[in-house]
Amino acid sequence: MHTIQNYINGQFENPSNNEWLDNYCPANGEIYGQIPNSSKDDVERAYQAAELAFPSWSKTTLDERSRILIKISELLEANIQQFAEAESKDNGKPVSLAKAIDIPRAASNFRFFGNAITQFASESHESVGQDAINYTLRQPIGIVGCISPWNLPLYLFTWKIAPAIAAGNCVVAKPSEITPITAFLLGNICNEAGLPKGVLNIVHGLGKITGQAIVEHPYIKAISFTGGTKTGAHIAKIAAPMFKKLSLELGGKNPNIIFADCDYKGMLETTVRASFSNQGQICLCGSRIFVEASIYKKFKTDFIAKVNQLKVGHPSSEATQLGALVSKQHLEKVLNYIDIAKKENGNILCGGNQVIIKDYEGGYYLEPTVIEISTNDCKINQEEVFGPVVTIMPFNTENEVLHMANAVRYGLSATLWTSNLKRTMRLTNQLQAGIIWVNTWMLRDLRTPFGGIKASGVGREGGFEALRFFTEAKNVCIKY
Repeated sequence: MHTIQNYINGQFENPSNNEWLDNYCPANGEIYGQIPNSSKDDVERAYQAAELAFPSWSKTTLDERSRILIKISELLEANIQQFAEAESKDNGKPVSLAKAIDIPRAASNFRFFGNAITQFASESHESVGQDAINYTLRQPIGIVGCISPWNLPLYLFTWKIAPAIAAGNCVVAKPSEITPITAFLLGNICNEAGLPKGVLNIVHGLGKITGQAIVEHPYIKAISFTGGTKTGAHIAKIAAPMFKKLSLELGGKNPNIIFADCDYKGMLETTVRASFSNQGQICLCGSRIFVEASIYKKFKTDFIAKVNQLKVGHPSSEATQLGALVSKQHLEKVLNYIDIAKKENGNILCGGNQVIIKDYEGGYYLEPTVIEISTNDCKINQEEVFGPVVTIMPFNTENEVLHMANAVRYGLSATLWTSNLKRTMRLTNQLQAGIIWVNTWMLRDLRTPFGGIKASGVGREGGFEALRFFTEAKNVCIKY
């Protein structure tokens, strides 16, 4: 049994109530560890540690903050195998994916913001004719709360805490209770890198208890949350009347729009990846595929052939392309959506069934699933499934597909495949999404703003946008 602890004031400790939660391994369905079922008291202790550390950390030089964050990045890279195996065991994703994407990106987050804070400049404005100058200070907020999801555990955990710490704040953070291991391991890395005690505090537990305590704490001044839209709405109801700053990165139901004039080979390869990476458990996956009618039949044949070649297997196998879904409850949710699609006259072109892996019969495996639909209004095309399930349907005109792409409550990302520049400019201007990829997918530059519109969230993360969120602007006007 692998028991983890809270990380408060630079030390590891048990929850004050001595209550624990079981931690399941998705690959075999067995309990392999315990995590703290932390209470409001644990959150309060984390806050007190952060409050004690804040005066010193907020005045630490940018060079010193940068040095520590870059050292954390280097230590993550030096321990990549350990972290990748832990992430895979906790989440169910292939070890190869965690080693190639999740842990390197977590290291990059620390390195990027360690460098970015040294380039984060204030503004000044000379008021000509009024003998005055205005300048803007960017000061850390104080104690902030960061709550991250289970699909990209360390990747998205560090995406929040790195800019918060870089900007001079102290953090009370809660990783998902479903995937807590790599956040726990990060505590040792932070100590080794010389991060002062209390700057980062990691409290494990349930969202409805531990997360709730962070959100409603009267002196935690900002909340950065990634997760489901329903939970985001709940957080907003609590935080908004308390005048907390809010960054909410929520759900998506992203269109993948394919025109006949695209680079067909490149599109096909990328569309398979955009549909099923991380078992489809990425908020940016293109789960609604719209294909121009003139190539629809060819695409359907070729796409199904490639999907059928995908290898579902144990996460530790090098041959595995799709590992286990994150939990039994989530597997059941995805299977339920497939049943709903069948009842709504969806045509299952491939997949749709649970997979039993020899020697790991209790694991949460599912075939990559492609469903042909006839209307964009069906439930499978309107609600976020968050699994290895995509729909396909043809379209005839640009206006038709634009309407279907926008006709959902979400607006996180969209992907467009075309070689027509005028069409590219028209559609990227009119698609209702915070991120649009043209002739690619998941090509990320950490300097760019990240986030969605409508029910996909509030605010932006990434680059200087994140540093702006984690600071307060103060204008000073001096008449001379």
